[in-house]
This record gives sequence, structure tokens and C-alpha cells, in this order.
Amino acid sequence: MRFDQYGDIDVLDIVEVERPVPGPGEALIAVKAAGINPGEASIRKGAMHERWPATFPSGEGSDLAGVVEDVGPGVDAFSAGDEVIGWTDQRASHAELVVVPVGHLTSKPADVSWEAAGALFVAGTTAYAAVRAVGVSAGDTVVVSGAAGGVGSLVVQLARRAGAAVIGLAGETNHQWLLEHGAIPVAYGDGVAARIREVTDGHVDAFIDTFGGGYVAMAVEELGVAPERIDTIIDWEASSRSRSPRRSRWTRYAMPTGSSSAATRAARLS
Repeated sequence: MRFDQYGDIDVLDIVEVERPVPGPGEALIAVKAAGINPGEASIRKGAMHERWPATFPSGEGSDLAGVVEDVGPGVDAFSAGDEVIGWTDQRASHAELVVVPVGHLTSKPADVSWEAAGALFVAGTTAYAAVRAVGVSAGDTVVVSGAAGGVGSLVVQLARRAGAAVIGLAGETNHQWLLEHGAIPVAYGDGVAARIREVTDGHVDAFIDTFGGGYVAMAVEELGVAPERIDTIIDWEASSRSRSPRRSRWTRYAMPTGSSSAATRAARLS
């Protein structure tokens, strides 16, 4: 899948290209599923040109899951037929075959669907970075906005895994899912700060914002959360007003840049 100019999905074309050949340390993946993230769509539309310009013709997509078709010299971690989850920083996952460094791959668990595996990398690393950024630990009370979304649903599970009590802000249709995953659901909208204070007895240790729309200010001004324990993946304006609240480090590199250095920095999350 490629595009030669900025625009909506109508600029995308399916084109025939030469079969990729894996080099040293690389694997050729037959893609079973590949995700598309909002930021990647924004790149295609040209909305992110100043930050992440496209070079035409451009491919699209980072997330992928598939089967190893072939491996290059020096690769022994994977072999043909292995099912894997991975990513590419070459804007190239929307293709039948993709060459990927083996360091960008991990084995796909048998009980994870292709669809879920193919959409995991960007959302998963963003969620991991957000939870790590606010130092979630056992005994904490953490509020997550957009708690049933692509990133938020993973944040909820990671925070629960760390031993935190999680308050999930979501629409009522998603409250049952939150309950099933150990979170306390709270409806968003007018009066949300009061509802949060009611279920937390007025004490919130950390706030992870995956939605935007003023939640950072609410966390500081109405819930009294320490700025260094607030993280946002979307409200960059709020994060730029001071050194805190934090902006998840992965959001700085979430869009593929065409070089491995940015992705490597993001993956380390250090």
C-alpha cells in the first residue's frame, strides 16, 4: 500500500513491488494483520508534515503480525513458519511481505488473535510508557481517561498488573468490560471530578490521560494529583506549559520516521 500525495484514503494505491530479501539480522514476514493508528492517518493526510514529513512514494503502517517466510544471514532466533508480532519503522507494514529486523519481533502467543496481534505495537508501547512514566506501583490509586480505548484498555491492565487500584473513565457501554478487568468504572462528563473523589475517598496518586480535553488540568486543579505523576499521550499543549505533567516518551517517536534510531530510543523507554 502506497501513496504519492497527502490526502484521505482515496490517495492509497495497491502497487506491485519486487519481493523483499532479508539481509543480515533481518526476517521476511508474510503479514497476516497490520494496524493503523490515528497518527499514521494524520501523516498520510499531511497534518503532521512539520513534525513527520512523508517522502513520496510513501508506504504506511508500523504494527504487524504474521509468519516468518525467510530469514537473513546470522538469524537464529526465528525460522520459517514462526508466528510473530512486530513492527517496522519504515512505514511499510501494510503489505503482503515486509522485511523487519529480528530485534523488532517477538513470538505471537497462540491464544492471541491475528487482529489483536497486528494492532499491538504502537498502542502497547504507548501504554507501557505511560504506566512507567508515572511510576505506578502496588497500592497506588490511578485514574485513566479513555480507559476502554486502544491505549487506555492496555493501561488499565498494566496498572492492575502492577498492583494499583484503577479508576477507569469511560462510557457506560464499556463499564462491564472495566469491571471484568478489575477497574472501577466512572462515567465521564459533567461532574466527573466529583464522581472520582467519591469512589477514591478524595485520594488519587496518579492520572494517565489518553483522551485529552482538559483532563490534565482537572487532575492538577480538582484532584490534587502531583504534576510529576500525571502523564498525557495526547494533550501536548498541557504538557508543554511546564516540565510537568509528563508526556509519554513514546508519543515523541510514535510515528515511523524512516530510520531505526528514533524507534530504538522509544523502545528502550529509558
